Amino acid sequence: MLVDGAVERVEEACRAIGAACTRAGVAQWDVLGSQTYGTEVDIEAGRISLVGGGGEGGFGLRLVQDGRFAFARVVDASGAERAVQEAMSILRRSPSVDGFELPAATQVSSTPSSFDRRVDDLTADDLMQRADAVLAHVASEHPDAVVTGGGISASSSATAFLSSEGIERSAASTSMGLGVQVTIDHDDQLTSGWEGTSDDGLLPHVPDCVDLALRWATCTRNPIEVTNARSGRQDVILSDGAFGSLFGMIVPRAINGPRLARNESLWSGRLGERVMADHLSIVDDGRLAGGATTASIDGDGVPTSTRTIVDGGRFVAANWSVRGAAKAVADGQIEHAESTGSASRSVGSPPSTSTRDLVLTSTAARPSPEALVQQVEDGWLVHDVMGAHTANPTTGDFSVTTSSVLRIVDGEIVGAVRQAGLTGNLAEALGGDVVLAAAPGRDGRPGGSLHLADVLFRGSLGVNPA
Repeated sequence: MLVDGAVERVEEACRAIGAACTRAGVAQWDVLGSQTYGTEVDIEAGRISLVGGGGEGGFGLRLVQDGRFAFARVVDASGAERAVQEAMSILRRSPSVDGFELPAATQVSSTPSSFDRRVDDLTADDLMQRADAVLAHVASEHPDAVVTGGGISASSSATAFLSSEGIERSAASTSMGLGVQVTIDHDDQLTSGWEGTSDDGLLPHVPDCVDLALRWATCTRNPIEVTNARSGRQDVILSDGAFGSLFGMIVPRAINGPRLARNESLWSGRLGERVMADHLSIVDDGRLAGGATTASIDGDGVPTSTRTIVDGGRFVAANWSVRGAAKAVADGQIEHAESTGSASRSVGSPPSTSTRDLVLTSTAARPSPEALVQQVEDGWLVHDVMGAHTANPTTGDFSVTTSSVLRIVDGEIVGAVRQAGLTGNLAEALGGDVVLAAAPGRDGRPGGSLHLADVLFRGSLGVNPA
């Protein structure tokens, strides 16, 4: 997919844009360039519905002077002069932040390549064959199962970063993803399961997520009536997907330095305090092998690292970007802050404070997901949730629904429930009686940057079956 010399051409364009900044007398500047080529196959109603491909790219330019900054997107280097002039007019009217300047170049260790030639060599025909293999597999496993939605994609990217302070990085990378919705429509019952996976490397022709989607379309059939459920807080197992939907809405915001400084985080004012069960820790890893955001530098050009955020239940570190840290100090919200290599960025937006790959770990014994079920006398297994975007990142409260929920009695799954509501406070639940299952591999959610396991929350969540 990537043409020969793609990385070099993106580098050359970044230099031309940087030269335009220098000629305009800009004090500091940086530019991120990217060119991506991809192919995708869409599946609908049990057949391939669309095969597409193409490329996209551009350059994100940031100008910094006297604590002010402006951002512009450039399609190619030929528009650099005009973009710089327009950005300069914006910069003059931007608010100044004392102490905000671009980082200087430092020695940076490299990270493993995320480029896989096998993915780069994939053609539309290759992806169509893989889609056919998935369709055939589902049909062979269940006579009434159909892949009603989803698809397969593969892409290759060439990126480069260049700054006035001497930072230069470039790389080629690949990505492959698959997602399927498997539906069973039989005997006036319609059930489905959605699963996905992604990787920098080549996926199997039929990844495990296909069987998992089929499993949940199957096991949620023939729902039972629940008449003797315990009221109030109950034992609930969240699969890594359901847990990730809630965790991803709440925890990254809780450790965001600017939000903490503005008292908009549920952990504001709690640095050094216990915020989770003492066997739990969170690592934000910018250098995780196979990680979704693994890179040698962040969106500001600051070296990434492996950082402990929560250590044995105590909140010990927050995330900062260069400007986020400078602004919090300049506004008097915090005495000292500096970049932690936690800035994210695209060619269409300037850097902002974010996370890299978040990994939740436990020093306690980690049973298998099946063994988690055996620990529950009266409770529930929730595999997926709807409405996670409504979770409150400032309080940790959430109220969501699920149609992927199983009833557990005396350590055994006794049947599916048609639908249920799930309520609670994730911060309180993580600080209570928590059991993590054995760690899985890289997850398949968008971006794949959360590394979680199934988790048992004992007596801390509420389930209300419809």
